Amino acid sequence: MAIKKVIIVGAGPSGLILGILLAKQGIEVELFDAGAQLDEQPRAAHYATPAAYELARAGVLEDVKARGLHPKNFAWRKIDTTFIAGVHHDSLPEDYPYKMVVLPLDRLGKLLYEHIQRQPTAQVKWSHRVVKIGQDQGKAWVEVETPTGLKRSEADYVVGCDGASSTVRRELFGPEYPGETLNAQIIATNVYYDFDRYGYWDSNFIVHPKNYYMAAKITTDGLYRVTYGDTPGLSREEYVARQPQRYEEILPGNPKPGEYRITNISPYKLQQRCAPSFRVGRILLAADAAHLCNPFGGLGLTGGIVDVGNLFDALNGIHRGLADESILDKYSEVRKRIWEETIDPMSRENFRRLHDQDPNKARQNDEFFQLCIQAENDNKLSQELALGLDILKHDMTQYYNKPKGEVGIHGSHL
Repeated sequence: MAIKKVIIVGAGPSGLILGILLAKQGIEVELFDAGAQLDEQPRAAHYATPAAYELARAGVLEDVKARGLHPKNFAWRKIDTTFIAGVHHDSLPEDYPYKMVVLPLDRLGKLLYEHIQRQPTAQVKWSHRVVKIGQDQGKAWVEVETPTGLKRSEADYVVGCDGASSTVRRELFGPEYPGETLNAQIIATNVYYDFDRYGYWDSNFIVHPKNYYMAAKITTDGLYRVTYGDTPGLSREEYVARQPQRYEEILPGNPKPGEYRITNISPYKLQQRCAPSFRVGRILLAADAAHLCNPFGGLGLTGGIVDVGNLFDALNGIHRGLADESILDKYSEVRKRIWEETIDPMSRENFRRLHDQDPNKARQNDEFFQLCIQAENDNKLSQELALGLDILKHDMTQYYNKPKGEVGIHGSHL
């Protein structure tokens, strides 16, 4: 039975990507967002190869490439900038279409919003806060606080893409978000500073028990994301006040204020959490509403985008009569398993690699660094490392009720 309408709660990147994919199939899409406008916090920026694939399916990748940049390489270094090991993304063939691309989330949001506005069956409603959800056998609904009062909207399905503090998830499972908050505090800053003079690559991870950090170029005009650790338990004001001291302690050249320009600073906790299920009847969860991990390695952002690509394939299979509703259970099972078996352990290991080993012995002792060293003279291995996050992909079309092989993961459904 064709799907007439889907409600998406949350007009962040994951909600907008899902909305574009569904609207291109002629499905009516209503997106509700509690904010008055797009989120302008820059936040994460790196879309690994499986995320680039989903951006291509949504028809936005070429625009992302035009506005963003392709990082050539990633390095791990000691605090004195000494090179430990690296991964080369430029080892991928020139014509490989889904290379990692970098564009801060606020800029991606604007681009996606431009695209969804071109879809006649999609509507984005700002200042619409979903406060309650419900369902019966035939439909799902949301109650929404709007500028003109409380309203109710119905659809075939409701999808929660409303982030870490998801109302949809809380309505389904209560206030608890199973998992843990790591005993660590990081400060994310966006800054203009001349890392080139110190030989830094496009992305750099500094290995140190106290002064670990990441410095990654995120725009074509030289803006860097610098994310560093600090003492847990302080207030936002204290972290902001400590920033100049921390920069002087950790960054190459020990810069003082006036030698760099910060455009954004945001302290946050590291979370490793996953919802009990990503499906309850006609209500579904994806991206940060479904799972969280620390940001080192970009697994949360890429994993969330792959979630919505998989969910789109499941819903589109139902819409086209190629799958029954049980494919939504398969979506939940698959994406939850990928979080448990890959995203959670890999993101923890990415963070551990920075602060929980001796930087002077890391090149010899760290198994991943040993692979990086081997890949320096092995182009095939170098390409495998560049495509490492393809492990997050899953072909949902294999669960369609049709002869095998008609539509695969590289087939176009649009």
